[in-house]
Amino acid sequence: MNYNLRPATEAGRFHSYIEPWLRLTLSKGVGSATTIRLLSVFGEPATVLDASQATLAKHVPPRVAAAIKAGPDPDQLARTLEWLAQPGNHVLTLADADYPKRLLEIPDPPALLYIKGNSRLLEASSLAIVGSRNATPQGLQNAQAFARDLSRRGWTIVSGLALGIDASAHEGGLDGDGSTIAVIGTGLDIVYPARNHTLAHRIAASGVIVSEYPLGTQALAGNFPRRNRIISGLARGVIVVEAALQSGSLITAREAADQGREVFAIPGSIHSALSKGCHQLIKQGAKLVEAASDILEELGAPAPLKQGAQTIPAEQPPTDGATADLLAALGHDPIDVDSLIARSGLTPDRAYAILLMLELDGQVGKLPGGRYQRLA
Repeated sequence: MNYNLRPATEAGRFHSYIEPWLRLTLSKGVGSATTIRLLSVFGEPATVLDASQATLAKHVPPRVAAAIKAGPDPDQLARTLEWLAQPGNHVLTLADADYPKRLLEIPDPPALLYIKGNSRLLEASSLAIVGSRNATPQGLQNAQAFARDLSRRGWTIVSGLALGIDASAHEGGLDGDGSTIAVIGTGLDIVYPARNHTLAHRIAASGVIVSEYPLGTQALAGNFPRRNRIISGLARGVIVVEAALQSGSLITAREAADQGREVFAIPGSIHSALSKGCHQLIKQGAKLVEAASDILEELGAPAPLKQGAQTIPAEQPPTDGATADLLAALGHDPIDVDSLIARSGLTPDRAYAILLMLELDGQVGKLPGGRYQRLA
């Protein structure tokens, strides 16, 4: 099955659009935060690349400015463009209309996402299921059963393709129409851990695998906690199945709470170390769940996934009527987002997406305290 959502007739346009993004983000020392900082100043990747090293050094460390002017490894750039030419492989940038709206809500969205599989699932109503890599048989069974039940009710299951709870959650997600999203901490050309090789191929065929890391990125310890913000960011809520007190799953739960997502936890034996993390979350306000119905009571039914337009890059920030409405509501005085949403009548997802594009375009500035002000 071919999940390449960009038609062949768009290949030339896409190539000219995406190569500046790749040249910038593949430059040594340029991560998502640096990319977004530069785009907020220069507007688009091509303009960043055209700037002088001295100009760049006003906004980034000198070594990073030098790396941008030197450009990425030519072989890595060529490999990435060759990978993108293969069916089912694509990228989404912050400037793309199909960039996941939920990720625009988090404080540090990935500037670019590498995607293998059905990228439309990134807009589906989704729930994250996470837990221990060294889960008990009961924990594995719970993860798969919750994921299967929720997927059959239309929810897409998000997890991290790790051993244990993650793998069981993906298996359950694949058993329903909701399918599953795997957010990984390596490049998409690497399957880690290797034991999940077959599962990863099943997800690529019937779900989607996502990474913010360039091809060839190995399994570095620091990448996995960072990818957790994407797992929780894509989801309406996070379900923790089994977790010790020092588990990485608690990092995901904290990310979820900070992002305004719901946190659910499955209780276990008071004598089990893998239940202590879940019990701590419940004490801190997470909802205790014993069945998928408990989650549905809290969140309701998932919104149907819209039959979608093809994934074609948007080369300019949105300039539709909603943008004009938001600018009119913004006025020229600082305003907080909640007031702006109420004044404009836009949905939060739409308002955040437009604000980010206007910020990158230099029309709006973000102030301390989460307020925004019109600049032009």
